[in-house]
Amino acid sequence: MALHKHQQPAGYLLFPWSLLSVVIILILNFFLRDWFGHNASWITLVLIVPAAILENLKLGYSTMKVMYMKILYSLLTFLIVGLIFGMTLAGWYYERFMKLTIPRVNIEWYVLIAIGVVLLIELAHIFTMLKAVKREFMQFEE
Repeated sequence: MALHKHQQPAGYLLFPWSLLSVVIILILNFFLRDWFGHNASWITLVLIVPAAILENLKLGYSTMKVMYMKILYSLLTFLIVGLIFGMTLAGWYYERFMKLTIPRVNIEWYVLIAIGVVLLIELAHIFTMLKAVKREFMQFEE
């Protein structure tokens, strides 16, 4: 009888690529906007493509540790992006309708769309991972 040797998943499978790219995008837009100028927003768009590719590599692996970490990091990404969207909309609302000038988060519209695309990729991955978890549990029922 052959025993399966338990191996740890590779490091790139457990690393939160999309969370890292969203955090780098926000750091570039908040702190380095003056240094990069308008190119900071375009540089952030370049970060989306590698994050999406590296996140797609995780799709074929259905170990429970990878799926758990993927869902945890996805939910953390949604939390961070939700806070940033809320701060952006609140600043826009106060400036437009209340005529108050407050220090606010100012992110270009195309960067918001790019972050939205990352979130859609994350959402697709969550449903794929949940389907894989269901498949794993169905194997144990027999």
